[in-house]
Amino acid sequence: MVEIVTSVGLPIDEKLMIKKNRIMPEGGDSTGYKRISVVTGIHGDELEGQYVCYELQRRIELEKDKLTGIVDIYPAMNPLGIDSITRGIPAFDLDMNRLFPGNIDGNMTEYIAAGIMSDVQGSDCVVDIHASNIYLTEIPQIRINELHEEKLVPLAKEANVDFIWVHGASTVLEATFAHSLNSIGTPVLVVEMGVGMRLTKEYGNQMVDGIFSLMKKMGIWSGEVAPVKKPMISKNPSDVSYLNATSSGLFVPEVKHGAMLAEGELIGRIVDPLCGKILDEVRAPQAGLLFTIRDYPIVDEGSLMGRILKEEVCIHE
Repeated sequence: MVEIVTSVGLPIDEKLMIKKNRIMPEGGDSTGYKRISVVTGIHGDELEGQYVCYELQRRIELEKDKLTGIVDIYPAMNPLGIDSITRGIPAFDLDMNRLFPGNIDGNMTEYIAAGIMSDVQGSDCVVDIHASNIYLTEIPQIRINELHEEKLVPLAKEANVDFIWVHGASTVLEATFAHSLNSIGTPVLVVEMGVGMRLTKEYGNQMVDGIFSLMKKMGIWSGEVAPVKKPMISKNPSDVSYLNATSSGLFVPEVKHGAMLAEGELIGRIVDPLCGKILDEVRAPQAGLLFTIRDYPIVDEGSLMGRILKEEVCIHE
């Protein structure tokens, strides 16, 4: 059942509306059921979660009799951004993921954020799906604030991602959707996967399998579920190496995203298309998994081109 979560008037007699689709067992009401919420579209240029919302609902409808709880699907938290292919909220130049928990008595954007918080809070689990930006591609991963590690890591292990990245509390922005909800006791898993403005069907299907696994563990789904991956888990900042461009130019990769690399292995070259020269060779500073790679080829000096998870973590987990 499609419901309006919150709405606000726009000029010329139009309305901005945030919608969700609630799926629940036939003939029941919401009392006593476990609830999982799938949220995406906070950033308007991140579309990977749109496919997840579609495919999750499609599979549920095929075996609706196996549904034993509530699934709330929020496909477009920033509909103006999605419609205009804009990361933030157009006309306001605001990142929606810096507005939470919002303020019901505040301006339009704060009011919308507060309405979303009110509707989603109380979920037994929230899956907040993001893509990377248009520049980088990420393997499916869940990022967790170390303050909520004990509660969230067991849930994340059921989500069928390749990698769980536990960040230090100092790296977490308090105004994000996930941090705001986790701080009041609603568990939120932040998924990063794929690339901005695109769909990666393989990753989307992997994530849907993970959501069904979570639903099974929570008692929301009684049907069969696919086996989930055993994720690599990083809790130490030194586990990850960052690759930054030493000069401006065109980045030409030589390895595939998700490759296991040896120390010193060639990842790609920065070249000069004007003079036909190689400006730099990008090599792995340590052995490990290339879990982030530059997708947009134009780079400036200092641009992030990739991240490598050290080999010991990959093997240990």
